[in-house]
Amino acid sequence: MDSKLVKFIREQFPPGTRVRLDSMNDPYAPVAPGMEGEVAHVDDAGQIHMNWADGRTLPLIPGEDRFTVLPPKLSPLKLYAPLTADYYLSRDGDESIGLDGQALLEYQDQIAAALLKNRAPEEAERGVMHWYGKVDSVRDKVQSTVFTAEERDGQLWGVAECRVSGKLTAEELRTLKDYLTGQMSDGWGESFEQQEIRVDRRSALYVHLWNYGDWSIQTEDECFSPKLAEGLPEMCFSTLQSTGELICIKRGETGYYPSQWNTGDKEKNVELADQLNEQLGVNMWQRQAMEVGSMCGWDVPGADPAKYQEDYDHQMGGLTLG
Repeated sequence: MDSKLVKFIREQFPPGTRVRLDSMNDPYAPVAPGMEGEVAHVDDAGQIHMNWADGRTLPLIPGEDRFTVLPPKLSPLKLYAPLTADYYLSRDGDESIGLDGQALLEYQDQIAAALLKNRAPEEAERGVMHWYGKVDSVRDKVQSTVFTAEERDGQLWGVAECRVSGKLTAEELRTLKDYLTGQMSDGWGESFEQQEIRVDRRSALYVHLWNYGDWSIQTEDECFSPKLAEGLPEMCFSTLQSTGELICIKRGETGYYPSQWNTGDKEKNVELADQLNEQLGVNMWQRQAMEVGSMCGWDVPGADPAKYQEDYDHQMGGLTLG
């Protein structure tokens, strides 16, 4: 096939493109009509290699097979920001008390209901993305965004719930965060913080989606995932002290995975773990940190390889071994 045509096919069907098969011109073992799948890659002959939902990988041949390109699936994306509020003991008074996210947990239902009530009729389909003024990839990908409240880690957070087509690039995510920061501080949020939320017959809340203090809007991973130390490998091998079983530890995950290379012999497994880690470029300090992180959490000091390096340097007293 002509290289220009192959290039065109690759541009039209990049990896991840969703496809539904209409018919396949294969007399032997065709994929069933109606089967959905995702494009894996386009080879030099212009064949579209697929990952079908039934596990098969039979390629599509443009011009012979008939198929329909499907829109990307919408996936949820949540962005979290701290909530604060002014609590008035008397709705007619001037004195207020500042409340943080932990104190606001008591009023989660009232705040969530107020956020829902504050949505404009124009926002029924796309939420605050209705007011997004740019014509760019963020507008195309982010189908809707609405504000709500959610409890996480013992406090109430303001949440921008987004429905996204495909995956946002780092630059697109920054653009979305900047837009939502503006909405939460000056646009939608400014209107919302002027709305009285009654908590009883005498008292009321005025809730702020944005504040001048230590405020940021972050993804779920940025906000709540354990902060991993630098220098941790993606994975390493170790052995269980109790049984000598060969195991695999993955960065950021709790516990371990049994290894398919387990020999059943404790001493051989110890040697094998060292060999496999050497092949992966994992040193002894990284292995120790991975072992501690998988058992005790990835935010403890022992899950940082630098700790063991520092301890070693201190014990050596600055000596250089020749």
